[in-house]
Amino acid sequence: MLHIQARSHVNLPEKLARNLRARRGQQTQDVFARKSGISRATLTRLESASQNTTLKTLDQITKSLRCDEGNLFK
Repeated sequence: MLHIQARSHVNLPEKLARNLRARRGQQTQDVFARKSGISRATLTRLESASQNTTLKTLDQITKSLRCDEGNLFK
């Protein structure tokens, strides 16, 4: 009998959402979005894992947070 172990599902939008909320800290979404150069609506959708991000938006966020992209997906 062949037994195949299933890999755990990696949900990158959920990891990004969780890490964005944590790294944003006490800043409001409005303040952080302006600081990052993105709309508050985009930030809201990213933090709720209901939207994928573009490389441009991800770059803007990481510059604002002063972290690497990889840190947002751990």
